[in-house]
This record gives sequence, C-alpha cells and structure tokens, in this order.
Amino acid sequence: MARPSSILAASLALGIALSSAAPVLAADYVAPSQGYDDTCGQAGVLNRIASRFSYRVQHVPNLAQVAINDFSDVRETRYEPSLEPELAAVERHYCRATAHLSDGNQQPVWYLVEEGQGFVGVGKNVEFCLEGFDPWNVYNASCRTLR
Repeated sequence: MARPSSILAASLALGIALSSAAPVLAADYVAPSQGYDDTCGQAGVLNRIASRFSYRVQHVPNLAQVAINDFSDVRETRYEPSLEPELAAVERHYCRATAHLSDGNQQPVWYLVEEGQGFVGVGKNVEFCLEGFDPWNVYNASCRTLR
C-alpha cells in the first residue's frame, strides 16, 4: 500500500502536468494591438458606414436628413484577436472616429469591424452607431455596446 505522502505527490504532479497541457484563456481577453493595423481606417469600412447611415436617415422616421461627408480622428479603441481559428473565433476591431455631417456638425461614430463575418462568411461585417441617430437604442444609450 502506498503512503499518503507519495499519493499526494503523484496527484500534485498529475495536476501540474494537466494544467500546463493547454493554456487557459479568459473569456473577455483583450489583446494589446500588435503594431499599427489600419482596419478601422480602411476606405471600404468607412464607405460602408457612410452608405448605411444614408439609408438609415432616409428610412427611419424623425431622423435629421443629413449625410456623412468625411471622417477624421479614426482610431482603434479595442482589439479582440481570433485566438483559436479552428474554433471559428471572430476577430474584432472596436473603433471610434469623428463623422463630419452635411449640416456642419461633427458627431462621434463608434463602430465594430468583424473579420470573416460578411455575406456567407466572406469579408467583413461592420456595425456602427452615431449618438442621436439610434432612436430605438439598438446599441444601448450613447452607443455603449460598441464602445
């Protein structure tokens, strides 16, 4: 019969071996940006926001009839990498910019770019919110879910 100290040592060694077999990742892991990534400032992303904003103000009642003329101060605020591609994890870029509207006002625009989430999994999905232009609070008060 084995002594209790040898059983404890064996179980401790087994526990250490199993815990180092695969890294444990936090559910809300946010990686620091790895150098400069221009995903937030790509012309296709910004054009999609301007186009979909134009559609929104034309089809949602009681919104000011304005358009986005330009963007400035474009920056990434948070990055969530695809940690395990074999699990189809989604790479996300959270971004902020200043939208210059056709009425002369400037509004912050918060947006999310998801890689590989476009039509049939090809391309990018872009979700965006301008404060004051989300009457149904789809993105919560003050665009909080995209910040």
